Amino acid sequence: MTPLRRHAVLRRVKDITLSTTLSLALLNGAAVLQSCGNNSSEEQTEQTETRFGKGVRTYITETSPGNFKITDEVQANPDQAGAIVSYYDGHRDTLSVEAAKRLVQTDQSTSTYFNNPSAYGAYHHNGLANVLLWGGLGYMLGRSTAPQYRDYERRYGSGVYANPGVYQRSNQIRENVRTSRVTRTVRPSGGRSGFFGGRSRSFSG
Repeated sequence: MTPLRRHAVLRRVKDITLSTTLSLALLNGAAVLQSCGNNSSEEQTEQTETRFGKGVRTYITETSPGNFKITDEVQANPDQAGAIVSYYDGHRDTLSVEAAKRLVQTDQSTSTYFNNPSAYGAYHHNGLANVLLWGGLGYMLGRSTAPQYRDYERRYGSGVYANPGVYQRSNQIRENVRTSRVTRTVRPSGGRSGFFGGRSRSFSG
């Protein structure tokens, strides 16, 4: 083989090797990006779901304009939970858990509890939203079960009941609702396919 032809063959081998190396690098990069994209997508679609094994039906009376008190609470199935409100003018209304939750999360005083608990006291009063939040139904509306918030319950809870007897009778019902709460972190199966398409983690209390 002449030196010129031999040089041409070696040059061609180098070009093929370089081309193959670049192709592999590009493919690996694409795979890494796809993997990162999938992970990011999965993290964004992960959701938290809260369920209750026990519920409560709360009876509330408006004793004077704008002033509400809990007159009774009874254990109920979660799908029958809610509040029955008797107003000062004589009319009556029934609030589902969803409707009560919207009220406490949008009312100025109770929304403060969810956004900045330490500032809640400045807005506290016996309006309907506050009574809903601190009664047994409050756990189903998003009130925290964490130990550091138990002082809030002692401070405000008894004040929303018509009298100490009603408050004491409701103690076990409130505790049953609190301890029946189960929070699950769910990753929808649409994010991944196959056997590992979905997963969840559960936390009680």
